Amino acid sequence: MRNRKLRIVAIVAIALLFLAAALLWHNPYALISGDFTRQRIAAGLSKASVQIGEDRWVYAYNDDAPHGAPTIVMLHGFTGSKENWFPVARLLRDRYRVIVPDLPGWGESNRVEGADYGFLAQAGRVARFLDAVSPNESVVLLGHSMGGGVVALAAAQHPDRVARVGLIDAAGVRFHDNRFGIDVLAGKNPFAVYDEASLKRYLDTVFFDDAAKPTIPWPADRIYIERRKQDAAFEQAVLDRIGRGAERFLPGENAAHIRQPALLLWCRQDAVIDASALDLYAQRMPQARRVLLDGCGHMSILEKPEAVAQAVTALIEAE
Repeated sequence: MRNRKLRIVAIVAIALLFLAAALLWHNPYALISGDFTRQRIAAGLSKASVQIGEDRWVYAYNDDAPHGAPTIVMLHGFTGSKENWFPVARLLRDRYRVIVPDLPGWGESNRVEGADYGFLAQAGRVARFLDAVSPNESVVLLGHSMGGGVVALAAAQHPDRVARVGLIDAAGVRFHDNRFGIDVLAGKNPFAVYDEASLKRYLDTVFFDDAAKPTIPWPADRIYIERRKQDAAFEQAVLDRIGRGAERFLPGENAAHIRQPALLLWCRQDAVIDASALDLYAQRMPQARRVLLDGCGHMSILEKPEAVAQAVTALIEAE
């Protein structure tokens, strides 16, 4: 009897392995998607979607905060996704309602061929998204990197929808020259990933703290590289618009119209959006609280989530 049970268990295990192999063969990215699901569950977040015009937004959220608590919406950066914000969302979700979307064109949200995914177009989409997910309440709107540029425009152009503003390592101003900025102006994509060496360069560029840098074991690294290669043309088109196009400085110009309480947070060792951008935004937003962290690079929301969460809480609780 015991041997028979063991044989059944072995058969079931083999069948499950074959099923998993078949699923990965059909959709290799499912391996990475599965880890993203694990991260979301560990952060205490659920997942939902909403269709707004031609855009299908996929977002993570948590509604467990006390009744009447402020709503925080967090926007990711270029080549990023909602998962970048999960460590911060986990720290804030018990106190505030949190909503963390994939911007249209990125992550699990849909991408429309030929559509505009620059700062201005995305800011309009964000305003419509806020109408859908928080129709009766203005929100605390946070943006990292490219998402920060989108937030600056959305907050300036739709003040009725945005109660407080957080720009984290935000794009949209002419910061001091660094290698990343020089490459962008030269027409390159410094974030491009097409092999193991470029993946390492990408991670080394956006992270300063090695302890926070993600490890991507085989075969997930190969799967991720293939996905980024597939996205290369899209990434280039977006970067052409937000990095060297006519609207590249629109966020900084519009920041002068932001009247809401605001947070400007950077890392001193940011090798992407140089920390000089903090002062440039501050000149246009004198009401903003300024936080400059040490020991982290461009990915402050992953390298220093506790410090970011504390700064966001201070922004919300300030009179």
